Amino acid sequence: MYIWINQITGESPGTLQNINILNHYVGMQFIVPDSIPELKYFQFVIGALILLGLVAAFLNKKGFYLAWGILVVVLGILAVYDFYLWEYDYGHNLSSTAPIKVPGMAYQPPLFGKKMLLNFAAYSYPYWGSFFIGISLVFAFLAVLFKRKKTDSL
Repeated sequence: MYIWINQITGESPGTLQNINILNHYVGMQFIVPDSIPELKYFQFVIGALILLGLVAAFLNKKGFYLAWGILVVVLGILAVYDFYLWEYDYGHNLSSTAPIKVPGMAYQPPLFGKKMLLNFAAYSYPYWGSFFIGISLVFAFLAVLFKRKKTDSL
C-alpha cells in the first residue's frame, strides 16, 4: 500500500480492497481514503511549503531560509505523529466481533521498518517525496551556513 499526499494506492487497483478484507478478519476498521481528512488538505500544505520555499529563495536572506527549514521540520514531525496516531487507532481499536481474536495482540504496523503481524510482514518506509523534502532541507540549511552578509564580502 502506498500512502501519497492525496490518495492511497497499491501495486494493483485491488490492493486496498485486499488489505481491507484481510484486516476485517482481525477486527480492524476499513481504510476509507475519503474519510481521511489529511488526504484532502495535505496537498495544499505541501503547495504552501513549496511556495514559501520559493519566496525564501527569491528573498535570499539567511533568516528566511532558516525559518522555512524550521517550519518544514516542525510540520514533518507533526505529520509523522499524526500518521502514528492513525496507525495506533487502526491497530488497537479492534472490533469485538472479529472472526479471528488473538488475546493481547495489536495490529499496529510499524512507523518505520519491518514488523511481523501474525504471519504477515508489514513494512513502512519513506518514498520519493520524503527524499525530496530531505534534500530541500539540506539545501536550506546549507544556504543558512554559507549565506554571507554583503558587508562581509566587501
